[in-house]
Amino acid sequence: MKNVAVIGGGTMGNGIAHTFAQSGFKVQLIDISEASLERGMATISKNLDRMVAKEIITDANKQDTLKNITTHTDITTGVKSVNLVVEAATENVDLKLKIFKQLDEVCDEDTVLATNTSSISITQIAAVTSRPDKVIGMHFMNPVPIMKLVEIIRGYSTSDTITNTIMDLARKLGKIPTEVNDYPGFVANRILMPMINESIETLYNGVAGVEEIDTVMKLGMAHPMGPLQLADFIGLDVCLSILNVMHDGFKNPKYAPCPLLVNMVRAGKLGVKSGEGFYDYSESRKAEKVSSQFV
Repeated sequence: MKNVAVIGGGTMGNGIAHTFAQSGFKVQLIDISEASLERGMATISKNLDRMVAKEIITDANKQDTLKNITTHTDITTGVKSVNLVVEAATENVDLKLKIFKQLDEVCDEDTVLATNTSSISITQIAAVTSRPDKVIGMHFMNPVPIMKLVEIIRGYSTSDTITNTIMDLARKLGKIPTEVNDYPGFVANRILMPMINESIETLYNGVAGVEEIDTVMKLGMAHPMGPLQLADFIGLDVCLSILNVMHDGFKNPKYAPCPLLVNMVRAGKLGVKSGEGFYDYSESRKAEKVSSQFV
């Protein structure tokens, strides 16, 4: 497997493309929006610059990585002659099913179809294809170029051969793959999202403020980032979507999203991506922080 297509130029998609390209794979990055592709490539270039500045890679490595990526707005052209497709579109089940139906039609019959979904059933996704044995989950962690874990999720029909191939592939990317079974939320989000949701409930019930809750978890539990700040970085809309998937899948009230989370998403306060969530990421706030450094 040396030729890979990645569906989606957003945060996860461009991170996955970056990781494959830096490991020497030829990557076709696909998105319906040319603007999204341009933003994705700009992010990859900026992240590579940081690695050069820290002397993790050389400038020649950066240039080779960028040369390994080509961009496409047409999915049929983008997946031509690839060995693997990694879908990293929005965490929406209807969208993913639509994409996999199309991939099944336009990809070579031996092409492996992987999804970066963080909660949606691999078995359900595989069922809309004619190759369920070649459909698998590759759940990368954000930021992809840095985080070592990849959850490898096998659906009901995923073959042992494909599972072993993808496990080996993840190792070639410098990752540590962990095989898990296909249940809502898998392992990472089945444990993480209830913690984030309970943190939001704690805020909602007035037990403590945002910074206080995060401080307790950082200093008391040795978490590198507080759960509310982490929710902002994941995206509150993504957190809500994952909780809804688990709530629907398990029919258990403990996975029901906190009303505060629901209202914040409705109000468009999605975290870092929107400029405001539990914390303020707006340009004015950034300017205040910079100014305060010189007072």
